[in-house]
Amino acid sequence: MSIDPYEALGNAVVLQAVKDWRDSVGKLNNGRRNVAAEAMRDECERFFKSPYFNTFTELDGNMLLAKLKMEVAE
Repeated sequence: MSIDPYEALGNAVVLQAVKDWRDSVGKLNNGRRNVAAEAMRDECERFFKSPYFNTFTELDGNMLLAKLKMEVAE
């Protein structure tokens, strides 16, 4: 069973956004101001909440973001 190339690309885009969000939040949690990390976090959050997100996946971007934020709060 092979995955559709467009589905694979969409999954890769979403996965990269998740990695970028986690990385930026990790940098922000060290207590120092990091403008680049703030910008990346904000950009990822806008992406998760945008209708454009559903071009890549059927996931609920708001739900994904909520779960990511819960992950960080633990």
